[in-house]
Amino acid sequence: MTTAGPQGDARGADAGAAATLRRLTPLGFGGAPIGNLYAEVPDAAAAAALQAAWQGGIRWFDTAPFYGHGLGERRLGHTFADWPRDSFAVSTKVGRIIETDAGGEGGVDGFAVSGSRATFDYRRDGVLRSFEASLQRLGLDRIDMLFLHDVGRLTHGDRYAEVLRQALDEAFPAMAVLRDEGAVRAIGIGVNEVEVCRELLPRFDLDCIMLAGRYTLFEQAQALPLLDEAHRRGVQVIVAGPYNSGLLGDPHGPGPTYDYAPADARTLERARRIYAICAGEGVDVGAVALQFPAAHPAVCAVVAGMRSVMEVESAIERSSRRLPARLWAKLRDAGIIDGAAPLPGASA
Repeated sequence: MTTAGPQGDARGADAGAAATLRRLTPLGFGGAPIGNLYAEVPDAAAAAALQAAWQGGIRWFDTAPFYGHGLGERRLGHTFADWPRDSFAVSTKVGRIIETDAGGEGGVDGFAVSGSRATFDYRRDGVLRSFEASLQRLGLDRIDMLFLHDVGRLTHGDRYAEVLRQALDEAFPAMAVLRDEGAVRAIGIGVNEVEVCRELLPRFDLDCIMLAGRYTLFEQAQALPLLDEAHRRGVQVIVAGPYNSGLLGDPHGPGPTYDYAPADARTLERARRIYAICAGEGVDVGAVALQFPAAHPAVCAVVAGMRSVMEVESAIERSSRRLPARLWAKLRDAGIIDGAAPLPGASA
């Protein structure tokens, strides 16, 4: 197992990983929705969304076996067949095995698919099996970024210590071998929790972290120390879930969900304050949510889930829209943006 020194000496990504991360488009296509997250997406609609992303300049696509129990990867693979391999980057994940389950009901784990199940597996053999299955579904012979998926305490509860030990002893070393062999270019973790990132940074040589929902317009305080540490170590951070599970995605008002669950009254009240401030400047909250995380020097890209041509075109437009500088100051003064968080457009 490769580990950092006892004082957490900075390592940075190796040349191949660094080059891969530099190639990422600032906005990535999040593939969970086209894996039938919460609702079915027709094949034609998924294909049209991917083509719209390509035409709009997106060249990085994120997925996972978990997304539709392989459906998301298969849909990407059908589209990738039409594109030159060196013209795009793809990331996927390991940590779950997809198995046939004739009696499996759709929607149990959030995906509208049936006849299969997703089982956690952080063993070396499980990681390699998952990776090989992903290559087959994607129709590729290599992956640009490979993340270990959902290893946090909130996911595993009392099994967290066991999972973390297995990740360090088996999963990460297997991923590092894949990197050394050139089957992947960069390795990291894909999680919704800050704590596990901070535990792993000094214990394994990660190239990148995909952190969903924790460094967003809605919340930053918990994640800021992590981002600062990652920047010091040369570990790149990819921000996922910039809309906080739909809370900040609708241009008209707060969505009903936060962190994959119904939003409580306190969450909705804070979201309404954000919408009111943005409305006062005539600005779409979604544009602010997409642009804010990228201002931190540790963040190399933002990935947003997309399921339709309309959502793709909206995300592309939002990510490039010019926003008034005074908006950021108003959000900071209102306590929405933490005083330590870098603001877009501000000098380093």
